[in-house]
Amino acid sequence: MEMKRFFLPAVAGIAFAVFSVCASAAGACGEDPADDIVGVYYVAHEDEESRVRIFRQNDDTYSAQVMWIRDSLDRDGNLRLDAKNPDRALRDVPCNRIVIMTGLKYDSEKRRWNSGKIYDPTRGIRANVVCDFASDGRLRVRGSLLGISQSVWWDKVE
Repeated sequence: MEMKRFFLPAVAGIAFAVFSVCASAAGACGEDPADDIVGVYYVAHEDEESRVRIFRQNDDTYSAQVMWIRDSLDRDGNLRLDAKNPDRALRDVPCNRIVIMTGLKYDSEKRRWNSGKIYDPTRGIRANVVCDFASDGRLRVRGSLLGISQSVWWDKVE
């Protein structure tokens, strides 16, 4: 009987402590909504099909890198390169390794990721980007440049 009186309050106290730590430390228990964007996405845009991985950086921003692209070879059978990149130092990057988004930050009030840049390797241009999830679970990636914006829908596969 004495053991029951001690055991139950002790277990309840430990459970409360664990709950408190999880609730107060953002992401400590894997429930940071900012990380909802992390994963692998299938992207179909302008006759290109690819898979892109979004990941969290050490500075708590998010970036995206191409992992795979259909028709990745040029006419000579060589892996296509990022030939249109305005940064000449990046023109030798293989098409399946191009970083296409950087600097995304999660805005918890608006429940979206913004303040980042997106790069379109088919045109060689960079634009501002905002990302959010639709009710059907697809990620809307909206790039805007000079007041013109375009949205592309990405499907999460992993």
